[in-house]
Amino acid sequence: MIDPYNTRNPSDFGADNSHAANDSGYRKKLWIWRVLILILPLIVIGGAIGGFIAMGALKPKPEEKVDVVKAIPVLTASATQENVTLSVNVQGEVQPRTEINLVPQVSGLATYMSAKFIEGGRFNKGDLMVRIEPAEFELRVIQAKANVAQAETVISREQSESNLARRDWEELGRGEEATPLILREPQMAEARAQLASAKARLAEAELQLTRTSLYAPFKGRVTIRHVDQGEFVTAGTKLGEIYATNIMDVRLPLTNEELRRAGLTLGFEARQGSAGIPVKLSADVAGTYSEWQGHIVRTDSRFDSQTRVLYAYAEVKDPFGAGAYNGTPLAPGIFVNASVEGQKIKNAIIIPRAALRGNDKVYVATDDTLSIKDVTVISSDRNRAILSAGLSVGDVVITSPIRGVAGGMKVAVVKPNSAPTQTSSSEGDE
Repeated sequence: MIDPYNTRNPSDFGADNSHAANDSGYRKKLWIWRVLILILPLIVIGGAIGGFIAMGALKPKPEEKVDVVKAIPVLTASATQENVTLSVNVQGEVQPRTEINLVPQVSGLATYMSAKFIEGGRFNKGDLMVRIEPAEFELRVIQAKANVAQAETVISREQSESNLARRDWEELGRGEEATPLILREPQMAEARAQLASAKARLAEAELQLTRTSLYAPFKGRVTIRHVDQGEFVTAGTKLGEIYATNIMDVRLPLTNEELRRAGLTLGFEARQGSAGIPVKLSADVAGTYSEWQGHIVRTDSRFDSQTRVLYAYAEVKDPFGAGAYNGTPLAPGIFVNASVEGQKIKNAIIIPRAALRGNDKVYVATDDTLSIKDVTVISSDRNRAILSAGLSVGDVVITSPIRGVAGGMKVAVVKPNSAPTQTSSSEGDE
């Protein structure tokens, strides 16, 4: 029972003091455990950090390694010097210099055709090719001759009458000059005009008669014949096509760069007495390689507006005779390869084509170091490049491909099928 007045027995004080002492000890232990729980993780973490630091401090230091720059193995060649002749390789079609249509100037029946006037036929200058029936034109000549004779008779009669009139006038002795009408001078003038007209008609009839025979104007070949013997043809009808075999032309398209290498200009024309620029023509004819020699004698006076090229004309003389190759003529229609002999360059620098990088750069190996040089290229093909500036004779140029190029990088010159003199790097390839 609770004592509201807090009255206790003296014997209870000892029990209370003992209970308070136990409670105080329990609380201290509780606080100690709480402190340990909080501090212990920190101690563990601190110990770990300290151990890691101690281990790092006690760990032996690694040896320092010095990076050695490795040289790139490269293949090289030496720049040489020589006199060169530039060339241009183009293609073109052979065309005859002279090609015409055989056309009559008079109408009539084709009564004769030469056996040579047939596709592929060969003829000489002056050969009779076609004859138009001449009978009608012969009659015109006879009639014209009769008119001339009649006009001559008239003028003779007028001349006689004029002389008689002059003598009669003089016999009258009037002392005056006879007038032109008395002397029949107007009649004489008319008779002379009639005679001239008759002679003109005779010349015309004779000319028409000569035109009934068509002769070859040059030595050549027949391309095609359009009519046969016995057909009636009118003036202007195309009887056939023929071409001259004395000269063949090859029309060659050239770009600006090709014109420069060939030494040609707009409107070029070979000087009198000069054969022109040499050109070698070649083609495969009937399965056999054939070659002809020609010369460029002129160029067009304007560039082609569609292709932007300038056409040059190479000529081959007597292509069916002395200009033929082992009996193979240079005939029209053959598509030929043309190698033009162009400019002559003295003391040009020559390097392999593989040494040229881009359009105007070359890698040079000097004392195992790569340097990049700008060069002036005159011409290049698949084998070599011709330079006018940028390199000197004996310069060692790099011909093998290199990745990640930079001036001053180390290179090791190697020979084909041999090991490099220095350790190679993975950045270069041969």
